[in-house]
Amino acid sequence: MRNDSKLASKIKAQISRFAHRLTDRFGKVERRFVSEMLYGIQAAKDLKVSEIARSLNEKIALIQTEKRLCRNLARKEITGAVNRWTCWEGAGEVDQDTVLAIDLSDVRKTYAKKMEYLGGIRDGSTGEFGKGYWLCEVVAAHPYGEKIVPLYGELYAHQAEEFSSENDQLLKAIRAVACATERRGIFALDRGGDRSKIIKPLIDGELRFVIRQDGDRHVILPGGRKCAVARAARWCKVTTERTVEVEREGYREKKHLRIGSLSVRLPERAKEPLWLVTVRGLAPHPILLLTNVPPTLGRDHAAWIGDVYLTRWKCEEAYRFLKQSYNLEDVRVRSYTGLRNSYALLHAIFYFVSMVIGRKAKLNLIFKKVCEKAKRFYEVAAFYQYAVADGIHRLLFACRTGPRRSERRSAEAQLILGFARPPT
Repeated sequence: MRNDSKLASKIKAQISRFAHRLTDRFGKVERRFVSEMLYGIQAAKDLKVSEIARSLNEKIALIQTEKRLCRNLARKEITGAVNRWTCWEGAGEVDQDTVLAIDLSDVRKTYAKKMEYLGGIRDGSTGEFGKGYWLCEVVAAHPYGEKIVPLYGELYAHQAEEFSSENDQLLKAIRAVACATERRGIFALDRGGDRSKIIKPLIDGELRFVIRQDGDRHVILPGGRKCAVARAARWCKVTTERTVEVEREGYREKKHLRIGSLSVRLPERAKEPLWLVTVRGLAPHPILLLTNVPPTLGRDHAAWIGDVYLTRWKCEEAYRFLKQSYNLEDVRVRSYTGLRNSYALLHAIFYFVSMVIGRKAKLNLIFKKVCEKAKRFYEVAAFYQYAVADGIHRLLFACRTGPRRSERRSAEAQLILGFARPPT
């Protein structure tokens, strides 16, 4: 128990330091609020304000703590400030080969009726249509590494007054990340990014990308012939064959992949060289990828582009982590500003779990002990954030005191001259 108390104290100290860096330009009230939310969400392992209030263990009525948190959640939007901070902090981990995975997801609110700007969404897990909000996330990861760097996360609603279009939301995230990373990295998008309003700004901004194709986009082949991408895939010569293990629903399955590439151009942008990469054997239908990443010496171009796209699945794992570990879809804040702030703070916690704990040599021991507190039957998986979140929850949930607060200076303190000091 004593060792657990020391470890919990160290975790509290790390949370306080992280909150101080995150809120460096915030006001005094906002800084205290953000610090309490970052601590409460991890201690409760929940995004409901009532559970966060309980985890703070304040010596006042619980309803008063909850009212204060709700009032501050809806007071001022902090999504932009949090995203700017995580982008600039995480940009140092991004190099030329880092994949910047962009994906859209949803928060479904089946029984909600009075939440502000509640609109229609399509549930990605079931394919059903319902009511809720949309999420936009950007995660940086290397195709051959395990480190995941959360860069950008935003909740938005189609019914909101400031909402323009889904294309603008994607481009907003792309511009924010590209500005922070100084155009390093490769943007990877699913079939939702196969739009001219997305591809053209990427080319104009000199940003590298890999986008999965629907198959109906027309391209120009090397001989000058114009045809749809699905038909052009027939001319992609297989250059690489490999066998990979894919884990789905708890079991592993071996897949034999055949990968090839073909040089193409867009009809309206004939000057920019592009490449069409096909991956056969992973899904019932070939996976078609359009990219402007050129071939390099010593690297199989088609296989590299395939690995870049498959790294985008780490973004989907990030959504699964946020929804399962912190009950994201159970958020119960009515105001739209409060909803956006809740997700922004959860995104900041994702950054804390991924980048702060275990990042420095001094914190490696804390990382190992936190994972031990998670009480896993098997070894910690590659996506270790689940174990870290469980370990922090077990340590903080049992604490009788809330987050660390900076000590107030005494109002009666004054300087004492040397000759006025009492004798020792």
